Amino acid sequence: MEIRIENLSKIYKGGNKAISDINLVIEDGMFGLLGPNGAGKSSLMRILVTLMKPTSGRVLVNGMDLQKNRKQVRTLLGYLPQDFRFFAKYRTWEFLDYSARLAGLKQRSVRNKEVERMLEQVGLFEARDRSASKLSGGMKRRLGIAQALIGDPKIVIVDEPTTGLDPDERIRFRNLLSKMTEKEMIIILSTHIVGDISSTCRSMALLEKGKLVFNGAPDDLVAQARGHVFQMTVSNREFEDVKEKYNVISTIPSINGWDIQVVAQDTGNYPSIPIEPNLEHAYVYFMELVLNQPQLLY
Repeated sequence: MEIRIENLSKIYKGGNKAISDINLVIEDGMFGLLGPNGAGKSSLMRILVTLMKPTSGRVLVNGMDLQKNRKQVRTLLGYLPQDFRFFAKYRTWEFLDYSARLAGLKQRSVRNKEVERMLEQVGLFEARDRSASKLSGGMKRRLGIAQALIGDPKIVIVDEPTTGLDPDERIRFRNLLSKMTEKEMIIILSTHIVGDISSTCRSMALLEKGKLVFNGAPDDLVAQARGHVFQMTVSNREFEDVKEKYNVISTIPSINGWDIQVVAQDTGNYPSIPIEPNLEHAYVYFMELVLNQPQLLY
């Protein structure tokens, strides 16, 4: 599978430019779309799932123009929106049965097997007769991914899937998505939570104010931050000064004051030790320092 995005822009009424001249190729596997709230991620997702038309540009799905072949492309899609909703009166299995019918599974026997398979896969089989409205937050998100995956779609798009989940459910959700990549399919994970990308995605794009500012492997973004992440120990008085000058990533109280990690071009007169960056460090470095120096962008 391949999604090719060419010169894609979306301008809302009033002149608000949600995305601007996006060029991107997405292939089989897990792809991360990262950026702060308001960066244009949801607008791009809504275009990809045919819920919204772009102002200009085009999207090709395996060579098919998305706007000219909407019905054909929709048969390939599974979608979990950020504000996933269901019919409160339905039990868990009933909602999945309804989703299976929408996915084109007409035969009851086929639907029954597919519903049971998905319930097992997302860990909801024991809750199959429970009202969907009575599920926990994490279980509702699992129901959401089940309805996105039912019918074996070739492209699955999930928008902010772990928002509001506790750490255990976030890990379970990411593991579930990772297992899906064993098949030949595209999973696009749109999020502002850096950990979701670092744990699952082999390639990623970074959006800022509607523009594509990075496209590559997470390790490539991390490499840019190498030499710009530091461990420091500062007194309480120094801590206030450091917060004003640098991007503080983590703070731990210590006997001598504070053990902190900062992202900076350098730490001036403060004693510090360079440490190996992770994707969260790299994201802060790129957004706060690189984007303020356009000549460094690539």
